[in-house]
Amino acid sequence: MNSPNVSLNLFPGGRYKALTFSYDDGRHQDRRLVELFNRYGLKATFHLNSGKFGTDNGGYVEESEVSSLYAGHEISAHTVHHPFLERVPRERLITEVIDDRRALERSAGYPVRGMSYPFGTYDDTVAETLGTLGIRYCRTVRSTGEFAVPQRPLTWHPTCHHKQMREHGDKFLELDPPAHYIDLSLLYVWGHSYEFDNDDNWQEIEDFCAKMSGRDDIWYATNIEIIDYLDARKRLEFSVNGTMVRNPSALSVWIAVDGRAVEIEGGETKRLDI
Repeated sequence: MNSPNVSLNLFPGGRYKALTFSYDDGRHQDRRLVELFNRYGLKATFHLNSGKFGTDNGGYVEESEVSSLYAGHEISAHTVHHPFLERVPRERLITEVIDDRRALERSAGYPVRGMSYPFGTYDDTVAETLGTLGIRYCRTVRSTGEFAVPQRPLTWHPTCHHKQMREHGDKFLELDPPAHYIDLSLLYVWGHSYEFDNDDNWQEIEDFCAKMSGRDDIWYATNIEIIDYLDARKRLEFSVNGTMVRNPSALSVWIAVDGRAVEIEGGETKRLDI
């Protein structure tokens, strides 16, 4: 019997598209943005500076509201004080990240494993150091205009800033390749919630959320959910003849087998030739 044709090109639910949002600084406009995401069933990651909670005359969210405000989304690090990380001593880099994680985890109730670079700046030493501090990914501000999943999570380049979200969102929705050409397609939008006040364009993000929501072909995920899924996908163990697969992870992973979507549950060993 011929081995089945297996492709590792599906997100949860057998989808090949995913959408994620990423917002920095923890400003009070996050409250309005979170409400929009919740209303439309979308997911986002919020990168917070724990040293700025409640400062700037209410410009930043209060520590006491973090747990409830960001429930259902991801709380992620952004350092304590928002320095240029490539300009500070290594000792301060470490404390900025570790102390931010420690403070945020008190509110989050789970390990904080994601981050975005303050000012979007970094160098190779910074990126390498983050990997030793429990950080699984770190978002840059270099928009690619592409829908690729991250190859180097500690320098994760987004698709676009939200000022270009409509243009890229339309292209994303139009993606519909033949089954044998399907690859994982991720639309990653980033920004700062206060920019919607500055630019007086809250209607644009609401219209975008309405347009992108409720679609069966899109997985709505936080940054860390995407990273965890990609990690689980890499951990799949296949037999030599390709007829069996074992999933040692806790997460289910979806693969294409002879063009059909197949779920491999966490801890499951599955035959693919039946």
